[in-house]
Amino acid sequence: MENGIGFENLKVWIDARCLSKQIFKLSLNGPLKRNFTLREQICKSCISVVSNIAEGYERGGDKEFHQFLSHAKASAGELRAQLFMCLDLGYIGDEEFNHLRGEVLSISRQLSGLMKYLK
Repeated sequence: MENGIGFENLKVWIDARCLSKQIFKLSLNGPLKRNFTLREQICKSCISVVSNIAEGYERGGDKEFHQFLSHAKASAGELRAQLFMCLDLGYIGDEEFNHLRGEVLSISRQLSGLMKYLK
């Protein structure tokens, strides 16, 4: 998918980067910072979403890009599951959960749309 722009200009990558920043801030403050396992996993999921979009784009072929977008979408699913765990453990409230979950769902929809486009 080479059309003169880099992955840095893809809305889905920008949104995933913004979400990662929010998740990392969450992991550094409050009770989540004391749960090493969940904190590390939720940060890895964010990194995976952002990184797979970039890596797939840089591969230069639609088929490979699609494959990496699929990995990014799977990591977004992991992230949603981890947000539910944060809610269940009282690390985040309903409002923050709904906001972050909405962001992840938006990213997942964007990834699905881009994957359809590439097919």
